[in-house]
Amino acid sequence: MAWLLDLEDVMLTGAARLSGRHLARVLVCVVSGFLLAGPAMADEAGMVLAQRVYDRPDGDDATSAVTMALVEEGRNPRLRSMLLYRRSAPSGEVSTLIRFTEPADIEGTGLLTIDAPDGASNQWIYLPAMQRVRRVDSNRKGGRFVNSDYYYEDLRDRKPSMDEHRLLGRETVGGVECDVLESMPVEAGNSVYKRRVSWIDPASHLPLRVDFFEKDPQVPSKRLLVERQEQVQGFWTVMDSTLTDLGSGHQTRLTVRSMAYDRGLPERLFSSKALEDERMEREFRP
Repeated sequence: MAWLLDLEDVMLTGAARLSGRHLARVLVCVVSGFLLAGPAMADEAGMVLAQRVYDRPDGDDATSAVTMALVEEGRNPRLRSMLLYRRSAPSGEVSTLIRFTEPADIEGTGLLTIDAPDGASNQWIYLPAMQRVRRVDSNRKGGRFVNSDYYYEDLRDRKPSMDEHRLLGRETVGGVECDVLESMPVEAGNSVYKRRVSWIDPASHLPLRVDFFEKDPQVPSKRLLVERQEQVQGFWTVMDSTLTDLGSGHQTRLTVRSMAYDRGLPERLFSSKALEDERMEREFRP
């Protein structure tokens, strides 16, 4: 239960497709960049690609069962099971609910994220040991979610207009020739990352690799690699990915066990009440 105490301490001090739309989706809109030095200059081709990635078809809602593996050298992987629900409203609002189901020390823990059409995000976390919902401070972008390599910012929907984008060229990742996209925040304070670069598969518009730069814009701090993507109900979906902390070598691997789109998830599922009372979402579990 030590992780709960660490998380509570973070919260009390102002803590912060599977991103805003669902954890896989949030990773679509992130980028780093060691390919070019100097300040980035936005270009039309970069903005068009960023918007195309963001607008990639992913249904009106999605439900997935995911295994999270925390991997550290010299230790056995720590496995966690979770469910993810995502709903995109006609207004442009994107709601995401994450619920952990295993192991026992994290069972019932949940995170609710509501991303408004204007780019504003609100998050709430439910800790069963405390039996209450706590709001996540919006300024706590770099807080680690349940001791994984994902920050709270990584779980929020990020609009293309929040960054300046530049197309850097093409490079091959895993045998696929990808478009390389660099993005930098329009406002420095709206992201924990100084730069982000994505290697985008032109066929699926999913990133096969993402580098994240935090303190040094020339040295990446984290790297995402997509191990497997496939079409589910006609929608391209990240099925297996690994996020690595390049400083410590710690890794978070997400493997999708099942995925379903357009099930008609109701608005009431994405509420503080449903976050606190998991009985409200049991009927929607895959």
